[in-house]
Amino acid sequence: MTLRLAVVTAGLSQPSSTRLLADQLGAGTRRALEAHGDEVELDIIELRPLAHALADSMLTGFASDELDEALQSVVNADGVIAVTPVFTGSYSGLFKTFFDVVDKDALDGTPVLVAATAGTARHSLVLEHALRPLFAYLKAVVVPTAVFAASEDFGSNADGRLADRVERAAGQFAALLQPVGTRRQKPDRVTIDNPEATTDFADMLAAISR
Repeated sequence: MTLRLAVVTAGLSQPSSTRLLADQLGAGTRRALEAHGDEVELDIIELRPLAHALADSMLTGFASDELDEALQSVVNADGVIAVTPVFTGSYSGLFKTFFDVVDKDALDGTPVLVAATAGTARHSLVLEHALRPLFAYLKAVVVPTAVFAASEDFGSNADGRLADRVERAAGQFAALLQPVGTRRQKPDRVTIDNPEATTDFADMLAAISR
């Protein structure tokens, strides 16, 4: 099966740590999906070149051809990776403007992996107080593990923890993208109210060992 993923990156500098993190998340997701035999198409959407088109769209209600192509990539994607730099304690205005322009129902039920970059780890809570609520409002299915990267996570002095977070988040994202029939099934939860649903002990052990 071929899965199409939209990778939205709102970095402003060249080169951009935001783009670097987006690339790492895309590569991690590709590895996780290809391990299941899936093919992956990544559509990279850089918001920096779309800044003027986004402002015009907010003012006029019309999207340029380039912006419309980016919006359609998000609408038609099986999943979205969304990465923003942190400005003044929240996502960037460019990032927010793009998702303001995306149709409010376009991400309904779509798996979304959120991530952010900043100069210091003090901004890491932006994932929970800003990004997660934004995509919950858009009715997306947000991956449990969000990824934050500070300046210290890049370069020769990095301790490798970012790579661990990327792999964990990418694995969870890939699991959400898998067809329901191929996901690992959890054994029924046994309670006093449903003794008839009690799973055979041997089956439970087999499920845990898979």
